[in-house]
Amino acid sequence: MYVEYVNARVHGMSSRLITTHGFDRLIAQPSLDGIITELEKTPYREEIVEARILYSGIGCIEYALRKNLMKTYRKILGLVEGEKSARYILIFLKKWDVQNIKTIIRGKNIQTSNEEISGCLIPAGTMDETTLIELVKQPDVRAVVDLMATWDIEYAIPLTRHIGEYFERNEIGRLEYALDEYYFESSLKELKGKRQDDKVVRDLIGTEIDIRNIKSSLMMIRDGVSVEDAAPFLLNGGKEISHDLILDMIRTKKIPDAVRLLEPTPYRFLLSVPESEISQGKISVLEKELDHFLIRNGIALFRGDPLSFTIVIGYLWAKLNEITNIRVISRCRESGMPDELMESEIFYV
Repeated sequence: MYVEYVNARVHGMSSRLITTHGFDRLIAQPSLDGIITELEKTPYREEIVEARILYSGIGCIEYALRKNLMKTYRKILGLVEGEKSARYILIFLKKWDVQNIKTIIRGKNIQTSNEEISGCLIPAGTMDETTLIELVKQPDVRAVVDLMATWDIEYAIPLTRHIGEYFERNEIGRLEYALDEYYFESSLKELKGKRQDDKVVRDLIGTEIDIRNIKSSLMMIRDGVSVEDAAPFLLNGGKEISHDLILDMIRTKKIPDAVRLLEPTPYRFLLSVPESEISQGKISVLEKELDHFLIRNGIALFRGDPLSFTIVIGYLWAKLNEITNIRVISRCRESGMPDELMESEIFYV
C-alpha cells in the first residue's frame, strides 16, 4: 500500500530529528558561532554552509532554518502528490500562507522595509517565494490585497470582504482575524468525511481553535476589552470550548477567575500555573502551556495508526517543534539568557 511506503519514508526522516541530547549540546554552546558550528554536525549542515556565505550570527541560523523547513515540506508534498490524503498535508501547510500574509500586511501597516518583511517570511505553504516577494513589493495593504485578488489567490476573499473595516478603524487585527476565520472554516469544510483520518485531523483543528479562543479571551481580559467588542473576534469550530464559556471568561475581568472556569474542560491543566504568575495580567506562561498542549496533540499523531496518513501530520508537528527549539536557543543565547532559563524555554517531546 502507498500509505505504508509514505509512512516508512517519514519514519526515516523522523530518525534525523534532533534528540534531547542534541538540544543539550546546542544549549551548551557559549556563542552563536558555537551553535552554528554544532548545527553543521546535524541534518542542517547543507543549509548552514549555504547560509554562512550570506549571513553571520542569528541571520545565518534563521536563513538555514527557513531553507531546511521549506525543503522538508516540499519533500513531504512530493511524497503524497496525487493522493487524496494530500489534502491533510495542504491544510497543515496553509498555516504558513496565513502567517506569511499576516507578516506582509502587518509590515505594510507600520511601513516596515521590504527587506525586513522578506526576512521574516517562510515560503513553506502553497504560495511560493516568488509570489510572496511580489506581494512584499506592493506599496501598502490595499495594493497587497488587490494583487492577491488579481492573481486569484484564495486569501483575497476574506481580506477584500473586511478591508473597509480596516480603513475605517485602522485595525490590522480585523484583517488578521478574517484570515484565521477563513483558514479554519475552509479547513473544516475539507474534513467533513467519515474517514477516521478526517476525524483525527478535524479534532486537532478543533483543539487549535479552542486554544486560539482561550488565548484571545486572556488577551482581552488583560486589555480590558468588553464582551460586546470581543464576541466578533471568536472563531467557530472549537472542539471542547463553546463561545458562551469564552464570553463568561471575559466577563470575570480577572485572569485567575477566567482560568478557573476551565476546570471542567481538557484545559484544566492551566489551573496548575501559580496564581502569583498570572494575577498581574501576565499571560505568557499560560500561552506557553497552551502551545505545548497543542504540540503534544499534534506530535501524538505520529504514534498513531501505522496505516494512517496522519502519521505525516505528526511528523510535521515534530519538525516544527524542532525548528522552534533551535530558534529559541539561538535567540536566548543572543540575548545572554542563563542556560537554566534557556532550558525552561525548550519543549522536549
